[in-house]
Order: sequence, then C-alpha cells, then structure tokens
Amino acid sequence: MNYIYEMPEEMLQEAAHKGSVEVLTYTSQTYDEDAKTLNKTALVYLPYGYDTNTKYNVLYLLHGGGCNHNYWFKDFPDTVTILDNMFEKKICDPCIIVTPTFYHDEEDQHTHDESRCENFKHELRKDLIPAVESKYASYTGSDVSEENLIKTRDHRAFAGLSLGSMTTYRAAFYNNFDLFAYYGPFSGCCGPFGNHDIEVDRICNTLSGGKSKGYDLKFMFCGNGDKDIAYEEHKDIMGKAVEKSDLLVPGKNYDFYVIPGGVHDIKAWHLHLYHALQVFFK
Repeated sequence: MNYIYEMPEEMLQEAAHKGSVEVLTYTSQTYDEDAKTLNKTALVYLPYGYDTNTKYNVLYLLHGGGCNHNYWFKDFPDTVTILDNMFEKKICDPCIIVTPTFYHDEEDQHTHDESRCENFKHELRKDLIPAVESKYASYTGSDVSEENLIKTRDHRAFAGLSLGSMTTYRAAFYNNFDLFAYYGPFSGCCGPFGNHDIEVDRICNTLSGGKSKGYDLKFMFCGNGDKDIAYEEHKDIMGKAVEKSDLLVPGKNYDFYVIPGGVHDIKAWHLHLYHALQVFFK
C-alpha cells in the first residue's frame, strides 16, 4: 500500500452516494460487582445501497477516554464523508461500521478507570456483537450463536483510538481472539502506566494460543504519529513483539504506520482508519 500523510481533499468533499448512520439500542450488563443492567447505545454506519440480502463485513470502532459512541460519526462528521468517498471510489469494499462505548453511562464517562478497557470484553462478546449481527446483514446470517460467531471471525474487525486502542488489545485481541481476525490499534497499547514486557507476552501468547486452536491473525494495523504522546510505548511494545513472535510478520499480517509530525488527534486517527480499511477483510 502507498501510504499518505495528508487526507486527500477529495475524501473530504461530499460524496454523491451517501451511507446512513442509525442508532442501535441494546441491553447489556456492567459485568462487575454491581452487576447492573444497562440500556446501551451504539451508532451504526450502513454503506450506500445497503442491501439486507448482501453479507457485509463489520468493523467495531471505538472512541478514546472521556468520549462516547457519538465520537467518530457525530462529533466528527468528516468520518462519514471519508467513508462515503472510500466506498464510492472503491478504495475499499463497503462494510458496516459500529461505534459503541465502553462506558456504562454518562456519569461513568467521567471516571478515569482504565479497567473499563478490559471489562468491555464481556459486553462485546455477549451483548454488542449479537445485537448488531442479529439485526444487520452480516456474515452470521443472523445466527449469533457462539459457534457461528467464531466461525465468522474472518469477517469481523476491531479498532480504536487512544484508550480505545488499549481496548482493542484488551477487550478484542487478548480476550476475544476467536471472534476477530483484524485489529486496528491507533495510538497506544498500555498507556503511560503499563508494563511493556507484560504486554509483549500477552501479544505473543494470544497469537500462539490462537494458532493452536486454529485461529490466525489476518492483519494488525497499528497507527501512530511520531509526535503522539502514545508513540514511544506503542513502538517499543510492538517492536519487541515482532522480534519475539514469528506469527507477527511485517508486510504480511502486520504493519506499523507512522505519520511524520503526527499527534494525538482526529486528523491522525482519520488517516489510520483510511489505511486500515484498505487492509481489513482482504
């Protein structure tokens, strides 16, 4: 792939064929000692010409700390414009994109509890994916039994920015590797307080454990800017993981895209998404 470091102007012009964004409500649990039942909301982008008789790949796309399900599509509507253009110009195949939140509610959104990243693994598996893929035209064919979710993992991706990048590792990669074949961690792995060696071990163990059960990594697309606050830790961890595991092969199922001068902002994350969608579901 030819990398670019500025979003092409044509990607930000209104497309002739526009997708739509729907609100999806579903019931979940907090999956903690309180064990409360929650009514949750996610946004769902459906590509132009969405057809219930077609099977679509699904990308679950997460926000960062202190934000919510509205971040990608409502707070930054350019995301929708970029997607419309990518699909219209056949830069990548049309897919369904879901933006959930790992927070329990509006009050929870103001906590600084990183345990949300890992805890989201339960909601993701038991509530969110079944809610999305029983309603929309995915490769599950509305059969959201655990067995069928595992069988269709090659048609599912997970990506996120900042705290959502940490959640990509913790909730989707380490804990639900049997449900996802593609990953997009944008800006970080363990945060400033994490242990790099532990993360490297978890990455390598996830890959080797998955392989022993017949699950392979189709692609992990890491994105960061070299002026991003999360760059050094992300680069260090992934560099060590590549050295340690022969199941992470640059150019084949892994890449680390670096934006020269890129910082911790939506401009960078749009570029990460733009490139990730060109390698996902291939």
